[in-house]
Amino acid sequence: MSAQPYIYHHRVTYSECTVGNHVYYARYLDILEAARGEFLRSLGQPLLVWQERDTIFPVIECHFRYQAPARYDDVLAIEMRVTSLERVRVSIGHVIRHRDSGRELVTATTSHVCTSLQEKPKRIPEELVAAFQPYVAALGSSPRSD
Repeated sequence: MSAQPYIYHHRVTYSECTVGNHVYYARYLDILEAARGEFLRSLGQPLLVWQERDTIFPVIECHFRYQAPARYDDVLAIEMRVTSLERVRVSIGHVIRHRDSGRELVTATTSHVCTSLQEKPKRIPEELVAAFQPYVAALGSSPRSD
């Protein structure tokens, strides 16, 4: 991919794991939500500021590919890139790796629509479009990194 990734680190908590000591598949949604929140904060404004400006980004689609388990106390590195940026939609590609080994564990894509608090679609603010630019992946690339 040509775009730089935003990288978020997350230590797996006991509450995210099954009795078999692997991250329960649905917990990855929470982990990615935390990562996207920090991504937006790094771009200049936390999600709450966008919400106060009548701009939210609900998830409209997600896709996950699980390749290997993460376990309690593992530190994960979540790499994120913008894989699609349209007038009212943005998609984020995620690659979750074990921080120390670099082993790829999960790839995921989440798609979001920009709306008002009344859930009416609206254009992504120009300020945010500009902030996303260094993270926009080349057209046709996947969330996987080589």
